[in-house]
Amino acid sequence: MPYLSIVSPVYNAEKIIPALVERIESSIQKITSDYEIILVEDCGPDNSWEVIENITNTNPKIIGIKLSRNFGQHYAITAGLDHAKGDWVVVMDCDLQDQPEEIEKLYKKAQEGFDIVLGRRFDRKDRFFKKFFSKMFYRTLGYLTGSEQDESVANFGIYNRNVVNAVVSMRESIRYFPTMVKWVGFKSTKVNVEHDDRNEGESSYNLKRLINLALDIILAYSDKPIRLLIKTGLFISVISVLVASIYFIKWLKGDVLVLGYTSLIISLWLLSGIILSTLGIIGLYVGKTFEGVKNRPIYIIKKIINNK
Repeated sequence: MPYLSIVSPVYNAEKIIPALVERIESSIQKITSDYEIILVEDCGPDNSWEVIENITNTNPKIIGIKLSRNFGQHYAITAGLDHAKGDWVVVMDCDLQDQPEEIEKLYKKAQEGFDIVLGRRFDRKDRFFKKFFSKMFYRTLGYLTGSEQDESVANFGIYNRNVVNAVVSMRESIRYFPTMVKWVGFKSTKVNVEHDDRNEGESSYNLKRLINLALDIILAYSDKPIRLLIKTGLFISVISVLVASIYFIKWLKGDVLVLGYTSLIISLWLLSGIILSTLGIIGLYVGKTFEGVKNRPIYIIKKIINNK
């Protein structure tokens, strides 16, 4: 039987955790009795850690990890993967929208020879605005990173030990689990999974956090913004040469006596805006590089329970 690890980052989910653990255990019993469930509490504002402590005290198969502060979902996933020992590792959110009962489907598909099986939410049960912003987020992200992004796929999936080892070996300071999984390669596929309504709380990913996440991912995994700026600069240079040539010919013919004030001001503001935008984007890349060379730990653990 395989040794199975379930990794779930936990944030603001004290009312959900007991049902999450119960449904996971009930579901994976059909696969194996040799498993561990790793709950990584990302220093949320509620009593999630107290609930995890109570469960771990009575169930040695549950590993509780509490981070020292709120590092973010993908950093919590990294902490869980670093401690996972399974031959296969399932990553899933704690909100029960990704249903534990679908783990068996993912595992059976993996046995067909796949290293990665991702859950595709073919009928998302999210609100209209969340689905809309999510779609815009992934389309923009796909364009600026030059990679295919599927808004129906998130973290929920099953991953072979070789895949997990490759992902945890990547210690860069900016973490985005789906992109890292895509980068390491291996044989992968997707299967349709049932997606449930959110029973408790609200998603922590509002518009501001989505924008910040997109910026981090783009700066970490793509140089396309700089390439776009170079193309924009070249395009404006070509247009400027053409316009200058036209005015030079007119000046030779005596058609231009005084250059227009309006065209001068427009050109000044346009070029100033482009220069400032270029400097800003380059500054962002320099800033992220500065963060990376500090070589700080990706996350800090405050407490861990049942980690044998």
